[in-house]
Amino acid sequence: MFESKAGVLLIGGLGFFAFAFVSNAVVPILMYRNLPEQTAEQVVNANLMYEFEDLSRRFPEAFEEHYGEPTEQNAALALRRGRDIYVGEGCWHCHSQFVRPVSNESLRWGPVAKTEEYQNELQRPVMFGTRRVGPDLSREGGRRSNDWQAVHLFRPKMVSSGSPMPEYPWFFDGDPSKPNERGLAVLTYIQWLGSWLESYPYYEDYTPIEEQEAAP
Repeated sequence: MFESKAGVLLIGGLGFFAFAFVSNAVVPILMYRNLPEQTAEQVVNANLMYEFEDLSRRFPEAFEEHYGEPTEQNAALALRRGRDIYVGEGCWHCHSQFVRPVSNESLRWGPVAKTEEYQNELQRPVMFGTRRVGPDLSREGGRRSNDWQAVHLFRPKMVSSGSPMPEYPWFFDGDPSKPNERGLAVLTYIQWLGSWLESYPYYEDYTPIEEQEAAP
């Protein structure tokens, strides 16, 4: 086997495969096996709350009906619901949630993904995706307004003329300005993706609603 070119290539290929498996699977498992898995309540952060409170202002009637007040507990509830809908609708078939350290992906989607980002209940199963018919969404939170996201879900071609994305009118009560419980949950989940990055440039300074109302 070692005397032929094909044999050398076979052994070399198997060796590189073994190296890739150990470095990309075994080593991360050993490094992070004791890293605690966060709950939905624990991954709620100031950036997400900024967007969650924005939802309550943009869609006050629907928000009050389905989630009441924009509290952290209700944000966690919406996150779980939104993630389940995202999985159930098959969004992960066309959108990845993993920025790879190749092909200048960080210039297109944001910082390269790190293992610790996936140590929470909302990443079970991890939604790396199967292909990219649409853009990677792991850094989508805060890139666009809740109004834009709502219209894009209701009728994608209204904001992106060449989009192959299907419409999701069942997330709304007949109009993109009237998201229902499912729509609000999906919007919350989308705005959470990437919100944990401290260096992410798309969020304004966050001031809770109660502090805004108390300000002179």
